[in-house]
Amino acid sequence: MLFSDYSETKRIYHIISIIDLDKTMRNGIKYDDKNTYKSKYYDFHDYIDQYRSGEIPHWVIRKKAIFGSLNFARDHKFHSHTVLLGVNIDPEKCWIANENLANQVYEPFILQGVAKYSDAQLYLKNEGSKLLAEYWKKSCSFNDNLENRWDKVKGYDAEVLIFHDIKPGDIEVLSIISDHRMMSDDEWIKHFCKVK
Repeated sequence: MLFSDYSETKRIYHIISIIDLDKTMRNGIKYDDKNTYKSKYYDFHDYIDQYRSGEIPHWVIRKKAIFGSLNFARDHKFHSHTVLLGVNIDPEKCWIANENLANQVYEPFILQGVAKYSDAQLYLKNEGSKLLAEYWKKSCSFNDNLENRWDKVKGYDAEVLIFHDIKPGDIEVLSIISDHRMMSDDEWIKHFCKVK
């Protein structure tokens, strides 16, 4: 793993575009504060929420979540021009689910509206609906995960659904990622901000 375990760090990880960094450090993070939220993700999250079972607490609504990760593999491929943040959370207001299951539905959901790929609707109705039912069935509270450690099971890529705003004081810039390298905040400042 790239970082020490949550049991030691008491923080999770959130990735943002470098374009959003200034606003994030000034205002914190809200679930719908990114430009891409409405255009890229709201409908997808809403679709997944439709498969929520009755056992899931009423406050667990994916379209109202901030998404984070408990950790990353050492060889994780981060997107360029992003910032990796360490954030403090309230464990009582977080939920864990298997992102691998949701990811298998994303492209079919997006591309079903393109004529060439419209038959992806059949995948969504059949295989996709099973995956999303499983997504919710195998989800749990953040604290339940700490006891049972589903995130350590092979094939369970735990995403953290955070259901509270994150204040600027609970955010730390860990790394800035470009096409060519991943630099810590201090390394980036030393390289780009210290004129010789």
